[in-house]
Amino acid sequence: MSRPPRIVVVGDLITDVVAVLAGPLATGSDTPATIQVRGGGQAANTAAWIAAQGQPVTLVGAVGDDGAAGDRVTELERAGVRCAVERHPGATTGTVIVLATGAERTMVTERGANLRLTAAHVERAVAAASDATHLHLSAYPLLDAASRPAGLAALAAARERGLTTSVDAASAAPLRRVGAAAFLSWVRDVDLLLVNADEAGVLAGGLDPAAQARALSVTARAVVVKRGEAGAVWVDRNATVGVAPQRRVAVVDVTGAGDAFAAGLLTAWVGRAEPRAALRRAGDLGALAVSTVGARPAP
Repeated sequence: MSRPPRIVVVGDLITDVVAVLAGPLATGSDTPATIQVRGGGQAANTAAWIAAQGQPVTLVGAVGDDGAAGDRVTELERAGVRCAVERHPGATTGTVIVLATGAERTMVTERGANLRLTAAHVERAVAAASDATHLHLSAYPLLDAASRPAGLAALAAARERGLTTSVDAASAAPLRRVGAAAFLSWVRDVDLLLVNADEAGVLAGGLDPAAQARALSVTARAVVVKRGEAGAVWVDRNATVGVAPQRRVAVVDVTGAGDAFAAGLLTAWVGRAEPRAALRRAGDLGALAVSTVGARPAP
C-alpha cells in the first residue's frame, strides 16, 4: 500500500498559555480559570492534527534559543511531525496568552522568533520535502512585514515544484491592518483559501457566506468559509457546497478548532475526496478539538 503524500505546513510555532475562564473576565480583579501551558501556533497545530491522521507532514518555522524552543520541537516530533525549524540566537520563541470563555477566545500575542522566519530557510525546506504534493501556509507570516518575504517565498517555491497550495487567512484584526486588496494579491491563484466568518467579512464585505466565498473565488480556485456551529461553505469555480455540522459537542475550549478543521479538510482534499466529504471530515476534527482543552490532539 502506497504511503500518503506529504503536506508541508509553513507558519508559526508558539507556546500557548491557555486560561479557560470560569466566567466573564473581571477586569482589574480576579477571575477563576483552568490554566495550561502547551504547544500552539496555527501552523504547528495544523501540522499536529495532520500527523494524528497518519499523513506525513513537515512543519517549516522558526524558534528562539530559549528552553521553550526545544520543548515545542520535541513535542511535535513525538506527535509524528517532521520539523524543519530554524533557531535564532537572541530571540525568544513566540508566546500567546489565550483567554477562553465558552465559544469565545481572546489572544494576546508575542510572535517572537516567528518574525525572523526567512525566505531562504523556507525555500530549502520545501526543496528538501521531495515527497510533498501540497503546501499549506498559515497567513500569519504574510500579515507581518518582517516575515512576509518568507510567506511569499513559500507559495512561490510550491508553485515552482508543482505543489498544490492552500492558505488559512489566520485572523481578522491583522487582515484589517494590511488591507483586503494587499492580502488577496499575495494569495492570488492558490488552490484553496480558508476563512472564518470574521475573516470573510474583512476580505469580502458583509455578504452571506456563499456570496462571500463566490467573491473570493475570483482570487482562489476554491474557498471555504468556516461558520462554527452553522457548518461550512465550499465554493469553487464549478459548484457551491454547504455542510451542516455532523454532531454537537459540549464546547470546552475553541483554541485550535480552526486548525483541526484545516487539517481534516487538507488530508481529505489531498486524498482526492469530494468537497462534501472533505468538509465532513474537517467538521468532525473541529468538533473533537473544541471538546478538550488545548489546541493539539491528545497524545
